[in-house]
Amino acid sequence: MENNQEQPGLRRALQARHLSMLAIGGSIGTGLFLASGATVASAGPGGALLAYGLIGVMVYFLMTSLGEMAAFMPVSGSFQVYGSEFVDPAFGFALGWNYWYNWAVTIAVELAAAAIIMHYWFPAYPGWWWSAGFLVLIFALNYFSVKGFGEAEYWFSLLKVVTIIAFIAIGVLMISGIMRHPPVKGFAPGLTTFTYGAGPFVGGMPAFIGVAMIVGFSFQGTELIGVAAGESERPGQTIPRAVRQIFWRILMFYALSILVIGLILPYNDPSLLKNGVEDVGASPFTLVFQRAGLAFAASLMNAVILTAVLSAGNSGMYASTRMLYTMAHNKMAPRLFSRLTDNGVPRNALYATALVACLCFLTSLANNNAVYLWLLNSSGMTGFIAWLGIAICHYRFRRSYVHQGYDLDRLHYRARWFPLGPLFAFGLCLAIMLGQNYAAFMARQIDWNGIIATYIGIPLFALFWFGYKFKHKTRMIPLHRIRLAEHHRLLQRDAK
Repeated sequence: MENNQEQPGLRRALQARHLSMLAIGGSIGTGLFLASGATVASAGPGGALLAYGLIGVMVYFLMTSLGEMAAFMPVSGSFQVYGSEFVDPAFGFALGWNYWYNWAVTIAVELAAAAIIMHYWFPAYPGWWWSAGFLVLIFALNYFSVKGFGEAEYWFSLLKVVTIIAFIAIGVLMISGIMRHPPVKGFAPGLTTFTYGAGPFVGGMPAFIGVAMIVGFSFQGTELIGVAAGESERPGQTIPRAVRQIFWRILMFYALSILVIGLILPYNDPSLLKNGVEDVGASPFTLVFQRAGLAFAASLMNAVILTAVLSAGNSGMYASTRMLYTMAHNKMAPRLFSRLTDNGVPRNALYATALVACLCFLTSLANNNAVYLWLLNSSGMTGFIAWLGIAICHYRFRRSYVHQGYDLDRLHYRARWFPLGPLFAFGLCLAIMLGQNYAAFMARQIDWNGIIATYIGIPLFALFWFGYKFKHKTRMIPLHRIRLAEHHRLLQRDAK
């Protein structure tokens, strides 16, 4: 038997392949296809590779922490529930609204990016046409059933995975000399790019910190399996399996891609210094494909990047809708958002999320990138706050589980390296958050607009947290009073 904990009306229709691709699709996007070139240019091939490895270890610890809790208590909108059950109801309230805002605004960002990408092929058409069309598409994918969303995300993600595998294969052929091409600036593919100039590390510690921030954003989305836990089939089996597979797949894709880029393109290549969704020619994937003799590389990568953007928007629509539904179900949001259709879709929550996503139209109406950059920056910090929440919740959960005398061997999935894992993830994540825009403080004239856009998520989270605490007089839950007995009984029943 399997743990059948689920909230009333939700359908367990997501299979293990859906969960794996959901996390992969949510985290492999423009951060890899575009921003990876800037990381190599800023910190050198060695610095970029080290940053991806370090952040990858942090993500591993976060994923194992989330996997342990999600296998024990598989509920939709897990962060809000875990925060309320294991830390403080006020903490869960703030964590839930923070995560909803994070993905709702991210949808707007991705739709704005999609309009910019479509400008590559159709420069004469207004950007808001494309944003509106893609909003309707991802809304429809989430409107009918969770299985339809899962299938769409599976195929979106599969296209990105195939592209990365093809990129790595072509890169290996170029590096090994089997596929020859004209040298770039006299460089032949290989270790010469690592030893050239200031390589393999360029820019020192400040550059490395800056790269770590970009890399952290690139990995965001892996936590989506926690949101989807309440709608997964056989969660006691599928969640641990997905957690074990996801990290190694993502780290392999990222680490090998960065290694290939670093071995083929010198860090001072002018094209790598360009950074922005509006210039597909800046993608290191495009540059490598072009130098392999593939003339259609720019159009190919533009199509793949468009798919990546739509995939992120599709995942964001699902995640934010389920989070809003969960909060309403737990009386932390208006009750109307807890209503479900006969096939288990919280359409009122979907409508509200889609309304926030309409912020993407402001970028077209303003006719500049200022609104786009504001949305991008304001959503960035909230992702790291969610990660911090995972580390805190797992630390409290494990301590309470042991404190109440339960056997760790009874868990469907047990995270290794406790307490080092969540403590390491908490510390590194906090350092990245606080250092995200430290340069704005060190400038001769402090960039207050940049500071507000970057750090606004922190005071907003604190306002929600302490506002709820003050209104409802909540306190941190003592370890012995955390409610584990009911879930543990279900765990024992499933083990029989």
